[in-house]
Amino acid sequence: MLPEPLIPKHGGYRKLKSFQVAELVYDVTVRFCDRYIDRRSRTHDQMVQAARSGIQNIAEGSVVSGTSRKMEIKLTNVARASLEELRRDYEDFLRQRGFHIWKLLDPRRAELIARRPANADEVALWVKEQYRRQQNGQDGQDGQSIQSTESISEPVEAVAANAALTLIAVASSLLDRQLAAQAAAFEKEGGFTERLHRVRSARRSGAG
Repeated sequence: MLPEPLIPKHGGYRKLKSFQVAELVYDVTVRFCDRYIDRRSRTHDQMVQAARSGIQNIAEGSVVSGTSRKMEIKLTNVARASLEELRRDYEDFLRQRGFHIWKLLDPRRAELIARRPANADEVALWVKEQYRRQQNGQDGQDGQSIQSTESISEPVEAVAANAALTLIAVASSLLDRQLAAQAAAFEKEGGFTERLHRVRSARRSGAG
């Protein structure tokens, strides 16, 4: 059995699903803000920075995990909080303009999640498709008629904002699970100090 390394493998954040979705949220938000939010407004900068904070803190937490599990948890939680701030901004955008926020069980949310868009272009394409369906009085890929007049009156920016909210919900859920796993690992294994003690003890035993 190989001895426990003092500094375990760390980084590799680009492989984290939470990072991948948060990065998509960032790209979508930059595009959304440039198109629908006044670039001179504070809201524009705040939304872009909140989205950026999400991915940056996931990355930093992954890198710092080699020497500090406590800091990893803290930074992951900052990323989660940043996405919550961004969620509120999108909801404010919709509410202040009299647009509807899609409910949790809205089939359009499930459809976008099932599409698994890889980049902002694919999200934009889905938004356009959804908007066109609404204009044609359809709400799904099978051509079913819309049951409510709410979606018929939605402009494309409302569809785009709700799409962003759907992606934020996915990223937030992934980060919640990531935080729970990090906390469990910290409780079970401790941090750098505990690891240092174990490594030193193992080396003394080996030398003896």
